[in-house]
Amino acid sequence: MIIRTSYSNIPVWRDVHVHSILPEELRPLDEIAHNLWWVWNEEAKDIFELLDLEEYEKHDKNPVALLQNLRTEKTEEILKDAELMDRIGRAYQSYKDYLNVPFDENRPSIAYFSMEYGLSHVLKIYSGGLGVLAGDYLKEASDSRVNMTAVGFLYRHGYFTQTLSMDGQQIANYEAQNFGSLPITQVVDENNKPVVLEVPFHDRTIYSNIWKVAVGRINLYLMDTDLEHNSEYDRSITSQLYGGDWENRMKQEYLLGVGGMLLLKKLGIKKDVYHMNEGHAALISAQRLLDYVSEEKLSFNEALEVVRASTLYTVHTPVPAGHDYFDESLIRKYMEPIVGKMGISWQQFMDMGRDEPGSNEKFSMSVFALNTAQESNGVSKLHGLVSQEMFQPVWKGYFPEELHVGYVTNGIHLPTWATSSVKRVYEKNFDGRFYQDQSNPEIWKQVYNISDEDIWALRMHLKEKLIDYIKSDFVDGWLRNQAEPSRIISMLDEIRPNSLIIGFSRRFATYKRAHLLFSDLERLSKILNNPERPVTFIFAGKAHPADGGGQSLIKHIVEISRMPQFLGKIIFLENYDMRLAKRLVSGVDIWLNTPTRLQEASGTSGEKAIMNGVLNLSVLDGWWYEGYVEGAGWALTAKRTYENQTFQDELDASTLYTMLESEIIPLYYAHNSNGYSPQWVQTVKKSIAEIAPHYTTKRMMDDYFDRFYTKLANRSTQLHENNFAKVKEIVRWKEDVASKWDKIEVLKLEFDPVQEVDINNGKDKLYGEVVIDKKELAADLGLECVVVDYDSTTNKAEFVEKYEFDLVKTEGSKLFFQTKEALNDPGTHQYALRIYPKNAELPHRMDFAYVKWIS
Repeated sequence: MIIRTSYSNIPVWRDVHVHSILPEELRPLDEIAHNLWWVWNEEAKDIFELLDLEEYEKHDKNPVALLQNLRTEKTEEILKDAELMDRIGRAYQSYKDYLNVPFDENRPSIAYFSMEYGLSHVLKIYSGGLGVLAGDYLKEASDSRVNMTAVGFLYRHGYFTQTLSMDGQQIANYEAQNFGSLPITQVVDENNKPVVLEVPFHDRTIYSNIWKVAVGRINLYLMDTDLEHNSEYDRSITSQLYGGDWENRMKQEYLLGVGGMLLLKKLGIKKDVYHMNEGHAALISAQRLLDYVSEEKLSFNEALEVVRASTLYTVHTPVPAGHDYFDESLIRKYMEPIVGKMGISWQQFMDMGRDEPGSNEKFSMSVFALNTAQESNGVSKLHGLVSQEMFQPVWKGYFPEELHVGYVTNGIHLPTWATSSVKRVYEKNFDGRFYQDQSNPEIWKQVYNISDEDIWALRMHLKEKLIDYIKSDFVDGWLRNQAEPSRIISMLDEIRPNSLIIGFSRRFATYKRAHLLFSDLERLSKILNNPERPVTFIFAGKAHPADGGGQSLIKHIVEISRMPQFLGKIIFLENYDMRLAKRLVSGVDIWLNTPTRLQEASGTSGEKAIMNGVLNLSVLDGWWYEGYVEGAGWALTAKRTYENQTFQDELDASTLYTMLESEIIPLYYAHNSNGYSPQWVQTVKKSIAEIAPHYTTKRMMDDYFDRFYTKLANRSTQLHENNFAKVKEIVRWKEDVASKWDKIEVLKLEFDPVQEVDINNGKDKLYGEVVIDKKELAADLGLECVVVDYDSTTNKAEFVEKYEFDLVKTEGSKLFFQTKEALNDPGTHQYALRIYPKNAELPHRMDFAYVKWIS
């Protein structure tokens, strides 16, 4: 036997994470790093850069990871730098001073539930607009001293990272997050052991870690099922945002709703108002109903009255297809154990999620949310109207215009989305209480006092920052995904700050119509390649992995961008996230938005752009429908010319080209002797002065309190008093009306809305008299004339107006109604009379939408 000179088996390499141990003097930085206050505090971010810029950028500007990997020699340098240590001390004091300001006790407390939150690119628990809006809202809650607690998920893989293949195809990469290096803290008990939430599912218990994200003064709690207590099947519940099949979506929404309420209960948190941000969170009402039935010993109807009185549902979706509908078998699998304890039948529960009770419709989370929330709202003025139309089938006796569904137009968190350069300009020139009074238009008018030269210089600076960012962060990807390096060099040469730069960046869904610009490539080429007036378009955005149409659109744009005539003129930037978004909404000249009309619920990217002096060019939809001011941006009309969408697209594309050619490009390039366009600067100033103050989250938060939170909290408090005495009274009234409603009888009907009759010897004139026998019904009744324009061919009635009859006499169970009003609206109309139950204790008619039509 020959003895070998070497021998080794194969090693198994195991991860070991060695984190820096910060000296006591630098511990305040770790405290700041674990509170997302730093996201909108420029001094804190500057300090993290000064610690070790190379390391900071290596970890994608994640301060937690930076501090964990700070080298000993670098730490010693920092400790010896007296000026830097002084800045750290001042920043920490500012941080503590901020946190020590108490909540506003004059406002009710809020529990907020959302499937996603866009707080920072570092924390990947968001996909797009819904999450970024929720994240901005939490930041504003902190700034506005609102006692709010939020609930969501900590996704192991979050939403996908986007790369592009050589041929421009989107590639979705799901990268695991290292929770240990994120600005989050695991919730532990008094023995420093992790608190584990137990959520009963239909046939097993799901276990979840609880993580806390400090967002300034408020806390966001995140559930995470990726722990050993669960099976592999259940550990993946919180793996991906909007990932998996319908059953996984059901598990996520069950966990968010039922589990979210159990989380608050486990932590001893009670709030005045419960806010569902989209229908994903609808099942919070199911758990709350069960709690009131089992713990407070209320009947189901009583529990429903209490839950509704403190619940708000916000819808962000403008089309029915965008809502979640579940098969009855899937709903039964997860919800039957809970429903069995509520005191109602399974059929009754299913009907709470259907437009048509008793039908075989799927269970709609949105309809369930509407039926368990006293108040609901869309997210812009126009979307409020669209939502009324969309939800009208839930209250069939009423027309969309009559519904209680309101609106609060979305806003953006100014300190997050305005760049540091922009904020310095505002701080220098605006009122000292600017941040505390952001929605005051008088403060914003001070922008007119800033010199034109300073505004233009600011805009050039921001464009240069964007171009530098593109060159530093995207060249490697372009070299990897495109075969010819020379093409990249040519493209980089074409990206210049003196060009008019137009941005189109958002989720790539087909209704966003990113393709409009490419309807006429020859005309587009002439626009972009004028050497005297160069124009560049920058696109960015992700398509959902299941959206083939959106992915094809990305591929199409990438292919066009590689054509010789569009090289460096049309650019697609991959992996659109919050960091890239901030660069784009501040660094382009124009923010382009071309959605199919009535399909943009709100949109907030254009609002972010305005805060940075970027002008909007958009269809009058979403927020721009109410935000547009003539001379402060550009608008494509809200009205459709063609029902055929292809024809409408062609018209809109032609209109877009014409606006660019005849208005926008000439305005931008109308340079004076100082090298800038005074007219363009005036447009920027007008946009900032007259639009910006109305689209901050400060205004948005105030609207939610004025329109919803305060009245919900007040009514909820009243209903809880005296062992729910008022609740029981209202429920008895409703149950009585429901049981006797069909017994109502009309004894006399004499009415003509345009023909009057004389009474009292001609002293009075009436247009109608109606006598109703309410039989055994104890409730008061109302009677009104509803006027419509009815189209018999479509069987649709368009609401015109309504007016109420006067109750002039009561004899036993008989009610005598008269009206002296006439129908004055010219034209041919149709009418019918509507009886409804009246009770001053109800918040609105849709709270108990019983109706009887008579004609």
